[in-house]
Amino acid sequence: MPKPRVLPTRFLILGATSAIAMAFTSKLAPKGASFFLVARNAQKLDAVRRDLLTRGAFSVYTFAMNLDETAAHADVLAAAIESLGTIDVALIAHAILGDQSRAQASYVEAERILRTNFLSAVSLITLLANYFESDGQGTLAVITSVAGDRGRKSNYVYGASKGALNIFLDGVRNRIDRSGVQVLTIRPGFVDTPMTAHLTKRPLVASPGKIATGIEKAIAKRKDIVYLPSFWALIMFVIRNIPQWIFKKLNM
Repeated sequence: MPKPRVLPTRFLILGATSAIAMAFTSKLAPKGASFFLVARNAQKLDAVRRDLLTRGAFSVYTFAMNLDETAAHADVLAAAIESLGTIDVALIAHAILGDQSRAQASYVEAERILRTNFLSAVSLITLLANYFESDGQGTLAVITSVAGDRGRKSNYVYGASKGALNIFLDGVRNRIDRSGVQVLTIRPGFVDTPMTAHLTKRPLVASPGKIATGIEKAIAKRKDIVYLPSFWALIMFVIRNIPQWIFKKLNM
């Protein structure tokens, strides 16, 4: 008779002050979850900590740092394990949109986007994948984007950072899935967050709460890849399969 699945209760949240991460933790706090929150702004972290405790979280720890500083990632993981005892789920939620116009004119801006969205995530994923693999359990969930499915002139530097992350996660999953670790790639479409507030509001925009609900369900179902909302899977299937001779003429 199979063992009943134990619901995860201890969460490491990287980029904890992002809109999606805050919506996600807000849903879990009333269930008595424990959190180790990491973000660069100590005041915002403390506000999130107090809110989660008010909502019913069992315990909340915070660690203020810039996640671009990859040399400190091992210390963050060690502090999270010491505080929580173990990690059931790690959610990587930090990212920057950057400025496409500046990035296509200046490598400095392009590198900044790639460093935050891809290289810092690779460092964290490597450490977490090894930790979960040695522990024989856990969920490594990473927020990427539908923008990573195909390069478009409007955001191809951001899209490249997310596309590279998708490929990296595919390889990590192929390596450690057999050890009992879930590697979840989360591909949201347009989300109404402060990162996109300066953009003209588009159709099909989802709330952070809706994305958070989708993440929670995908973890529970042990999915590998999830598009959120789900209709983006069909939209991106169509976009990926537009012939190149047509695609290059589109204004996307």
